Amino acid sequence: MPRPDSALIVHKILIVDDHVLFRDGLISLFEAKHDFEIVGSAESVHEAIELSHKFHPEIVLTDFYLPDGTGLDATKAILAENPDCKIVFLTISDADEDLFAAIRLGAKGYLLKNVSGTDLISSLLALDHEEMAVSRKMMGRIAREFSQTNAQALSSGKILSKLSPRETDVLGELQTGASNSEIAQRLFLSENTVKHHVRNIFDKLGVENRREAILAANQAGLKGRSQ
Repeated sequence: MPRPDSALIVHKILIVDDHVLFRDGLISLFEAKHDFEIVGSAESVHEAIELSHKFHPEIVLTDFYLPDGTGLDATKAILAENPDCKIVFLTISDADEDLFAAIRLGAKGYLLKNVSGTDLISSLLALDHEEMAVSRKMMGRIAREFSQTNAQALSSGKILSKLSPRETDVLGELQTGASNSEIAQRLFLSENTVKHHVRNIFDKLGVENRREAILAANQAGLKGRSQ
C-alpha cells in the first residue's frame, strides 16, 4: 500500500466488534484510506481496554453489545485513561436509551451499521472539526432529549427557589423520614416552628403531604442528610 502523504493527518483507530466478518470489512475499508492507521482490532470489552492502553488510539470505533459487556463499559475505562480519545459507536441498536447513554458518557458519535462506507469515513473525519459523528436523525433525537433534560433541570431549580433557606433545611430533613420533633432537635427549632415550615413547604410546592413533598425534593435533586 502506498505510504500516506506527509501532509495528511493520519488517525490511529481501534476497531471493536465481535463479528469477525464485519470487523474484517471495516479493516479493509480503513486500510484503503490514507487518513487512518489501524492500531488494533478487538472483539470484547476487556480486549478493547487492553489494546487502548497499549496503543493509545485517537478513535475507538465500537459496537454497543459485546460478549463480556457493552461499549459503555469500554468507554468508561478508555476515557478514564485517555480523555482525548474519540469514542464512536457503530451498532445495530437504534434504541434511544443506548444512544443517550453513549453520548452522556462522552462518546463523540453514534452510527448505525447500515451507514455507507463513504458516510462512515466522512463522519469520522468530521471529528477533527469538533463535529459529532451522528446522522441528522440521531442528532435530532439527541437535541430533543437534552433540551427536555435542561427544561426539567430549570423547572427543578425554580421549585427549590421558592423555598427559604430554612424551609430547604426542613425539606431535606423530611427526606430522611424524620418526625417534626426530630427535625426540631436537629435544627434547634421549636416543634411549632417546624410545623409552620412544613405547611409553607406544602403550599409553595403545591403538594398535600410529606410523601409528595419528598418526591418533589428528589426530582429537584435535593439531597437529604442521609442521602
